[in-house]
Amino acid sequence: MSTDVQLSIGLPNFGSWPAGDWRGFTDVGRAADDAGIDRIVLVDHVVMGPNTQNYSWGRFPTPPEADWPEPLTLLAAIAAVTSRVRLATGILVAPLRGAALLAKTAATLDQLSGGRLELGVATGWQREEYDAAGIDWDNRGRLLTDTLAACKALWTDLPASFASETVNFTDAYCAPRPVQPGGVPLWIGGTLNTRNLARIVRSGDGWIPIMGLSTADMARDVARIRTALADAGRDPGALRVQGPLPLVKDDAGRFDLSRTMAGAAEVIAAGATAVHLPIQVFCAGPEGAPAFFAEARKAFDKVVSGV
Repeated sequence: MSTDVQLSIGLPNFGSWPAGDWRGFTDVGRAADDAGIDRIVLVDHVVMGPNTQNYSWGRFPTPPEADWPEPLTLLAAIAAVTSRVRLATGILVAPLRGAALLAKTAATLDQLSGGRLELGVATGWQREEYDAAGIDWDNRGRLLTDTLAACKALWTDLPASFASETVNFTDAYCAPRPVQPGGVPLWIGGTLNTRNLARIVRSGDGWIPIMGLSTADMARDVARIRTALADAGRDPGALRVQGPLPLVKDDAGRFDLSRTMAGAAEVIAAGATAVHLPIQVFCAGPEGAPAFFAEARKAFDKVVSGV
């Protein structure tokens, strides 16, 4: 089994997990770094509307009035107290941020972190965010496609020019550029429909499967993406995939880390390059994070080594 597969942990930058003190998230990030966790992943909502029942993937985790700190700002704070853990979003609602500003913000954070940023991006599910930002909800897919391609241009060309239906600029100087060659890696989130497949082929470095997708279906879709990349002259072996671990409970009905981690081999075999699980189902708050990270690292290494 490949030793290049990463252990990816989702941190709940929402609700009440950190007991209202978001500065404490820097301690959680440092604990992940110290424990050898490969990636930490934050989520995004710019504003929340009242209709959380429109969330399609189960019960929404918070009421609309709950805290949702901006993830890139929070990752910048974590970057200042860490040195190796990769800093990711999963997902960032990219169309809510203008392409030029997103490119500059991400490049700055990549510089500050020493080249550790990864952007998981998608359109999001909530119309109210687009309304609040004055952005056409019905045009969100086109805007995502153009925003990602424009960011790639701004990260690689100096000056950069770009023309599309929704984003246009000529001789734009966006500096500093990211540390990482080719720019900040873009992991496209969502169902592998025709449009998302085209985005991955054009601008993506990775894929974040939609919540609830089975491991078998993930394997099928990974094969489809790799074929499309090869057909486009890109290296299919370079594709990155965030593979969620199916969560398993013990006999008492509590989520069990060791039983859950036992499924990592199957997820890796399906094409995951980053095996992902959320911290909050295993520990109630930040005080339990160091012990959780140490246990998760040990359990993951055991699976990967084939022991």
